[in-house]
Amino acid sequence: MPIHDWGKAPDGAFHHFHQKWMASLCDFLNDGVLPSDLMALIDSPALGFVPDIFAVTNSPHSTRNGRSVGTLIAPPNARYVSLHSKSQQSDASIQAARANRVAVRTKFGDLIAIVELVSPGNKDGHRAFRKFRDMTVEFLNRGVHVSIIDLHPPTARDPQGIHKVIWDEIREEPFELPADKPLIVAAYVADPINDAYVELVAVGDPLPPMPIFLDAESYILAPLEESYMSTWNKCPAAYRAFVEGRPLL
Repeated sequence: MPIHDWGKAPDGAFHHFHQKWMASLCDFLNDGVLPSDLMALIDSPALGFVPDIFAVTNSPHSTRNGRSVGTLIAPPNARYVSLHSKSQQSDASIQAARANRVAVRTKFGDLIAIVELVSPGNKDGHRAFRKFRDMTVEFLNRGVHVSIIDLHPPTARDPQGIHKVIWDEIREEPFELPADKPLIVAAYVADPINDAYVELVAVGDPLPPMPIFLDAESYILAPLEESYMSTWNKCPAAYRAFVEGRPLL
């Protein structure tokens, strides 16, 4: 299913979809995508913030040949990749505050990774925007891998997209958001590595699978398109007509 034009959706419409999509994504991740000793959960406090999705384990993390069972090893394919090198110095609205996130945590309370779905409220004002940026960088600095989905068009606060704003806090590199692909799906490897894998998409595109890193080299692919489509199809017909700006037939 192509990405809807959430930038033109009525005010408040995205919040319902946000909450339902993150729950659906958790279900997909927990249904064999994550290794069996990991769990994707919603709304657990982490580092003073509440991420959209987090992952936890209830047993020592399974490995095979030193790698997590059920994970991928080769670097993800992505349109834009920024990799750490030894020559580079690695240096984080009411609805946004209430929006669910997804995270990955060990049974000992160690947070492994989070998934953050950007809300309109995250870009609504300098204070909210700075909080979102600083929160993301804080997770990375504390060793938590971060994956971000931004289906909202750039604003004056992020004219080159949310990735550029976040990455400038890690290390400044040239990055220009193409006009025909203004939406972002990104995965970040935490400090001290700090690699970035970014896919660029547009309204009408299918969503690419998104890496969620479990350590500096191992990751799983989150089924964004499948979970998005499942969520949309379960929304009431009146809601879908409301979002798409068409009369209910």
